[in-house]
Amino acid sequence: MPTIAEVLIVDDDPDICSLLVAYLAGFGIRAQAVHDGGAMRLALAAQRFDIIVLDLMLPGEDGLSLCQSIRYLSDIPILMLTARGERGDRVAGLEAGADDYVIKPFDPRELVARLHAILRRIRGRSVAAPPAPAPTPPPLANDIHFGGWRLNRATRELTSPAQLLIPLSYGEFRLLSAFIEKPQRVLSRSYLLSAARGRSMESFDRSIDLLVSRLRQKLAESPNGPEMIKTIRGRGYLFTAPVERSQAA
Repeated sequence: MPTIAEVLIVDDDPDICSLLVAYLAGFGIRAQAVHDGGAMRLALAAQRFDIIVLDLMLPGEDGLSLCQSIRYLSDIPILMLTARGERGDRVAGLEAGADDYVIKPFDPRELVARLHAILRRIRGRSVAAPPAPAPTPPPLANDIHFGGWRLNRATRELTSPAQLLIPLSYGEFRLLSAFIEKPQRVLSRSYLLSAARGRSMESFDRSIDLLVSRLRQKLAESPNGPEMIKTIRGRGYLFTAPVERSQAA
């Protein structure tokens, strides 16, 4: 059977890895398994992969941290494996940059189906009409000021009016960037989802509401923070703060 995809599996359970490598081969998916973050980075440096299957619970650096570090450098799709089925854990994975998740224990057939779904999305072979691609905004200056806040897009640092450094997840940074690129305009949930994830995500469309909620909580550092992002019922969200851009030195 011809190989249709190269997959890197990152899981510390040798039995699961052996099962998946053998099972995926029957569907034309060639898989390589590693067991920790260091081995993952070596594999990514040595070979190109189409998808990463990433376990959440790993020795040393955990899956969330690895997902964030991957996403900082690459848009390679990430399918997260997790034994944690709570909504908060799923949202944390999506915010870290994961594209999909499978809860352990899992049916290998479901994993294959989700891998195929990701491949269809990234290769444009979906039977349904594909959603609009993620917007490609014009380049902005590094430092952006809004309502007393400062966002440095080069370093991804958000500074509050009180000069406190506010940490942003990958998804929160992308979402805030989408807002400040189009201030004073109503942006649809689908637009924001695409912009925040960096690619089309027809699944998990409700995650954008949770992401907006978390960004609002962080902007609540200033008195007018929560009002910067207004919900426009039935249409989307509106970023109300005036935006000023300064050129990098």
